[in-house]
Amino acid sequence: MSKIKLLTVAVIGLLIINLGMVAFLFFRKPPPPPGGNKPPLEKQEPKYVIIDRLHFSKEQVAKYEALIQEHQSAIKKKRDEIKTAKDNLYRTLADENFAGKDSLIEQLAILQKQIEQVHYDHFAAIRKLCTPDQVSDFNKLTNDLARFFAPGKKEGPPSKD
Repeated sequence: MSKIKLLTVAVIGLLIINLGMVAFLFFRKPPPPPGGNKPPLEKQEPKYVIIDRLHFSKEQVAKYEALIQEHQSAIKKKRDEIKTAKDNLYRTLADENFAGKDSLIEQLAILQKQIEQVHYDHFAAIRKLCTPDQVSDFNKLTNDLARFFAPGKKEGPPSKD
């Protein structure tokens, strides 16, 4: 075998190996996140984190899902009211006197306070679903509840103990 033939075969072989490597890297699944196969808790839905951390039974899950529907409905109503109030607030910019600005800002503050009350009541209702054995798990969960509603993210869960 001549040197040119040997080099041609070697180059073709290396080219095939490189293409195979590129295809492998391009088409493989990304590695699982550190700490297991689950996505990070920040990316999981709060519903499933709460069910998992509180070890809810099927009956508790059904009641919890009803609570979720009530909570989402109440929050949607408040958010719609906030949107309307903000629309009205920014319309006052067209008036040289900004008439009504202060009362609309006060209304927005009241609505935000009501949203926080809805969240608090929702978690109080979840606590009532817990059995005495689950209350300690709920108490651990309360350390992370503020992160469920952190600004700038869809209501996401906290870290797991």
